Amino acid sequence: MYPFSFTKAPSTREALEAGRRGGRYIAGGTTLVDLMRETVERPETLVDISGLPLDEITVTERGGLRIGALVTMSEAAAHRKVRTTYPVVSQALELSASAQLRNMATIGGNIMQRTRCTYFRDVTAACNKREPGSGCAAREGYNRTHAILGTSEDCVATHPSDAAVAFAALEARVHLLGPGGERAVPFAEFLLRPGRTPNREQALTKGELITAVEIPAYPRPLKSGYLKVRDRQSYEFALTSAAVALHIRGGVIREAKVAAGGVGTVPWKLPAVERALIGERPSERLWARAAASAADGARPLKHNRFKVELLQRTVERQLRIVGDNA
Repeated sequence: MYPFSFTKAPSTREALEAGRRGGRYIAGGTTLVDLMRETVERPETLVDISGLPLDEITVTERGGLRIGALVTMSEAAAHRKVRTTYPVVSQALELSASAQLRNMATIGGNIMQRTRCTYFRDVTAACNKREPGSGCAAREGYNRTHAILGTSEDCVATHPSDAAVAFAALEARVHLLGPGGERAVPFAEFLLRPGRTPNREQALTKGELITAVEIPAYPRPLKSGYLKVRDRQSYEFALTSAAVALHIRGGVIREAKVAAGGVGTVPWKLPAVERALIGERPSERLWARAAASAADGARPLKHNRFKVELLQRTVERQLRIVGDNA
């Protein structure tokens, strides 16, 4: 660890002012503190925002759900409205981490967490995400857990958040507050693909603060769920995962929202899978046909070619699980 200053923001206004001056926001700190300990992150000032009034879950006027940025993962997963209306979110949160971490980590911090790529966390390794222009050791190194979708020549690291996959599938919006006022960003635009600037991971401007994640209303009934495939059953990041939400009425699929995790540099929306489902009647053949396009555009590396078929099988299985219960 190295010297840094610490201040607790008593109000949103003072938090924004500290952020404008270059302070880094911290609440649960379950990721940032680890990165500071490993000297991957070296903020000069930490701004504790844990006391701000951003810890409520409310139903929106249109019937969606707004989850405050400082709601803990445990609180969100256990909330009655989340569990009954969007179980895919509850399941993703519960599969994300140990109970101790879920009790500390916040929704805002969860979607802001940085990759678990071993080369990113090893300050002696080349990593464009950590040190722009230094190279990407993962491309020619051991890359079994790395991304096959959304990669670039500069970065192949996966985004680690399970909850973000559920939010991406449900086409949530991230509410932000900054020096320029309030704005809402579609989730698909909030987390950025690496391209030539893998060090820029979110569509935040200097000093902006996440205030909430809003899930839009969907026709009822909406059946949903989250499936996570990993090397061991607990406390492990996804090799691949699938978030699925289906609205089936009159025996026909009217709405389909599908996204994958563990395979993309960001949570990966699967519009081709969704298009294959809309207007169709649920069947084993449909699940297989739709899931066959889940890995379209994949660019596997030497050690993670297995993820192509694993992703297709994971999506097919979760479509079947959700569809059979719809």
